[in-house]
Amino acid sequence: MHAVVVWWDLTDSQQTVESLRTFLRDEAVERFSQVEGLLLKFWISDPRTGRWGAVLLWESAEAAAAPLPQRAAELIGAPPVLRESFDVEAVVEGVHTLTALAGRGVALESPVS
Repeated sequence: MHAVVVWWDLTDSQQTVESLRTFLRDEAVERFSQVEGLLLKFWISDPRTGRWGAVLLWESAEAAAAPLPQRAAELIGAPPVLRESFDVEAVVEGVHTLTALAGRGVALESPVS
């Protein structure tokens, strides 16, 4: 397995964490649910510092190297300031009460304003 971490700095962008949450609800979550070789993607943000990013878990380094939709970069108006790839040494799932991870997160659970 392979992991990729991507970060954007929204300081000079017209996008905000809130506007990108709308992007997730309207298009990104569905689009990435169809990507071959992607095991898991979760989007992360820090509204206080204007950072937005994602962590992607792939079946392999080859799967991680495949071209991906670039819509976030188009909306933000710049490529990510950080994109790093890692080998995955181990994976564990803890004990929890959730039935699934899909459909979770601030963008999908909070009311649309």
